[in-house]
Amino acid sequence: MKQEAFPLIFERGGKGRRAFKLPSLDVPEVEAREKERYSAYFRTEAPLLPEVSEPELIRHYTGLSNRNFGVDTGFYPLGSCTMKYNPKINEKIARLPGLTDLHPYQPEETVQGALKLMYELKTMLAEITGMDDFTLQPAAGSHGEFTGLLIIRAALEAEGKKRRKVIAPDSAHGTNPASVSMAGFEAVSIPSDERGRVDLRALKDALDDDTAALMLTNPNTLGLFESDIVEIVEAVHAVGAYVYYDGANLNAIMGKSRPGDMGFDVVHLNVHKTFSTPHGGGGPGAGPVGVKAHLTPYLPLPRIEREGAEKGEARYTLIYNAPKSIGRVRGFAFSFGVLVRAYSYIRALGGKGLKQVSEDAVLNANYLLSRLKEAYDLPYPGPVKHEFVLSGSRQKAHGVRTLDIAKRLMDFGFHPPTIYFPLIVEEALMIEPTETETKETLDAFAEALLTIAREAATTPEVVKGAPQSTPVGRLDEALAARKPVVVYRPDKERS
Repeated sequence: MKQEAFPLIFERGGKGRRAFKLPSLDVPEVEAREKERYSAYFRTEAPLLPEVSEPELIRHYTGLSNRNFGVDTGFYPLGSCTMKYNPKINEKIARLPGLTDLHPYQPEETVQGALKLMYELKTMLAEITGMDDFTLQPAAGSHGEFTGLLIIRAALEAEGKKRRKVIAPDSAHGTNPASVSMAGFEAVSIPSDERGRVDLRALKDALDDDTAALMLTNPNTLGLFESDIVEIVEAVHAVGAYVYYDGANLNAIMGKSRPGDMGFDVVHLNVHKTFSTPHGGGGPGAGPVGVKAHLTPYLPLPRIEREGAEKGEARYTLIYNAPKSIGRVRGFAFSFGVLVRAYSYIRALGGKGLKQVSEDAVLNANYLLSRLKEAYDLPYPGPVKHEFVLSGSRQKAHGVRTLDIAKRLMDFGFHPPTIYFPLIVEEALMIEPTETETKETLDAFAEALLTIAREAATTPEVVKGAPQSTPVGRLDEALAARKPVVVYRPDKERS
């Protein structure tokens, strides 16, 4: 049953209602300087604002929040995004007064506890990934990619190499080629083989003395582990290039394998995907970057270092001077509150807990795959790691597109998975259940997709007309993106 239409804030209230009233002006009024010069910028009439009481205001935004969908309200199986539940203990830790009351301009001697916390975090990340050192500066995963590529560029320039090409598979995340271009390189795509993994021959054909790096995530976006990873890394290193690890899928291998042990030179991490910090919402975020020892001199500034530990008088400091560093990549040092959450998550779970995270994520993905692979096409067979990609090409034969399947899932109370990515799969449905979902939730999701598959074959109009039970029906996303309505016009009919 479709929910009732939800009124706009402008459609609530009545003339003269107020949620609060500002105090009277308590300073003398002063005529604006050069008023005539700037007259075009002065209002000639009062702005059109909603006139509502405080209860109406609160009920409006509470109502909107109840209509919103988030990981705290339901299953969010976005492939590649790793939308795991965020334990609330991490929020409590991050809001401790001793952490929230800090100021970034405080002298170092007054924030030793905070610096120690960040130093311990970077050493834990190094241990988890098999890298030698980390910077916590980048503000997001994509920013981490950019930072890592700048480190590679600086290292190549120091070696006297002017290289232009950065190679990535055709299944790579879209941020990879974007970061490559921003860092001043040229993106080169290589095909996947029939197994959905890196085509080793195509890679070797693309490698030459103009290759700067290979960008790769392992397991890849199909949820498949690159079984030839040792040979891949050796081939890249053989031409004097670097190997970059996109950490988007680290949630599948924590405690099982490490990028550093595979031979990667640089790695970025998405703390929201792997270490359970808040995901989305416009920020702030964090995308730490780890490097092997030969790239440590190029890490951005400032760096967190520990001094005097051998004398039992450890002091933590931020280093601002390093001749080979790529310099700053953001203001201040890092997104402190976000990283405190990651620290809390790692300390709470420990090594065994992180290992179980990966085991449960892989178990959940393969369980869902086993339930769905007969109803949908599976272009690249499993077993998989943390995620898998189905194809809706069978349903397309009945006139039902993957977009229709995604919209129909909303009627069952589930957020749709990632669709139409990776691009190498026709009508792709990319599903990642994460480790935080119960078997009951997975079964309900599987039953919904199985029901939709039957509907696509027998009553396709039901799927194509979805969603029916959401606050609004099927929207024209292209029109909304190109011609958004951002101004309320009471004289116009609401559509």
